[in-house]
Amino acid sequence: MASALIEELQWRGMVHDIMPGTEEQLEKEPTTAYVGIDPTADSLHIGHLVSVMLLKHLQLHGHKPLALVGGATGMIGDPSGKSKERNLLNEEQLRHNEACLKEQLKRFLDFDQSEPNAAELVNNYDWMKEFSFLEFIRDIGKHITVNYMMSKDSVKKRLGSESKEGMSFTEFTYQLVQGYDFLHLYREKNCRLQMGGSDQWGNITTGTEMIRRMEQGEAFAFTCPLITKADGSKFGKTESGNVWLDKKLTSPYKFYQFWLNTSDEDAEKYIKIFTLLSREEIEKIVSEHKEAPGRRALQKKLAEEVTIMVHGEEDLQTAIEASNILFGKATEESLRKLSEEDFLSVFEGVPQTELSKNEIIGSNEYDLFSGKTDFLKSNGEVRRALKENSLQLNKEKIQGEISISDDNLINDKYLLLQRGKKNYFLVIAK
Repeated sequence: MASALIEELQWRGMVHDIMPGTEEQLEKEPTTAYVGIDPTADSLHIGHLVSVMLLKHLQLHGHKPLALVGGATGMIGDPSGKSKERNLLNEEQLRHNEACLKEQLKRFLDFDQSEPNAAELVNNYDWMKEFSFLEFIRDIGKHITVNYMMSKDSVKKRLGSESKEGMSFTEFTYQLVQGYDFLHLYREKNCRLQMGGSDQWGNITTGTEMIRRMEQGEAFAFTCPLITKADGSKFGKTESGNVWLDKKLTSPYKFYQFWLNTSDEDAEKYIKIFTLLSREEIEKIVSEHKEAPGRRALQKKLAEEVTIMVHGEEDLQTAIEASNILFGKATEESLRKLSEEDFLSVFEGVPQTELSKNEIIGSNEYDLFSGKTDFLKSNGEVRRALKENSLQLNKEKIQGEISISDDNLINDKYLLLQRGKKNYFLVIAK
């Protein structure tokens, strides 16, 4: 029996492995399902978005989503797909991170408890903290054999000859802890399904095995592929690190730019995974893009949809305006609307020089463009550029003599010089 949810996720490219019986369960009744989220930071990053979108689709199809913050497992470290142990957290950090993550998840999931399929946030630290080591190995450990645990790919990789790090006993027990999470949620929340990335299959199926052995119950699993770029590199990373959902860590402008700069192949894949656009809408925009790839309609739509979902319409408009400053028409007013962070993001990599305010105030066009900055090689070059009408100060054409005052400084600190369409230079008052 085909499940509407699984059909939807399959055409979006979001199903990797699926346990037999999962589709029948989803068709039979509203089902509670969960994904685990790493709580080692106080913000989600776009690598988490795949799991969050799984929960979103699940809820839209009438099922109940649980987001499990791995407070206890965050204190251990998951070996899956990793070659080293992660940094471990204390309870105060975990609680702070948990509260921040819930606020972000509210943008995607409906937590209104009056609804039968309201989302819930749970933290495995709450049920693991009272468990003594002896209780755990007596009540849980005896049900899963070492042979079973050793057969998991995540364990094999870390114990294999190519691994120099080896694996601590703490990490080896990780699949038991995650398996117990599933067992606990099965008992307490009637949770019948766990979802996650394909590297989690071994841990998830340990949970279904515990439920079968200890409760004689039936539980299910499916995973989504690990998202990569077309060139095989890791999704969600830039040269400066993770792309975060918290605007204090990644500005909406940089967030928007990340999606805007994806390749055609990646954009076609990502628009299915990271937006809620319908199949018809996506097929239409993909077709339009193929007719005129230079317009980058696909990337623009992807960037708009994801930025609105994460940050809202207002931040999207600010990001578009900021993007247009370098590549489209802009005015001094649009420069002044930017926060200092966005301003510096837009002009990252542009040649610059620092001058004291005294050196800047009263400067004329020759001082600014040549004498004090070396933006242009000589006064003669400044003169020729003026005749061509190709010089701009703060996005406004220079057509006569100028004398710089405090009022010209953007954020009381910056002057943007420009020759032609693409040559920029930043003067910073120190």
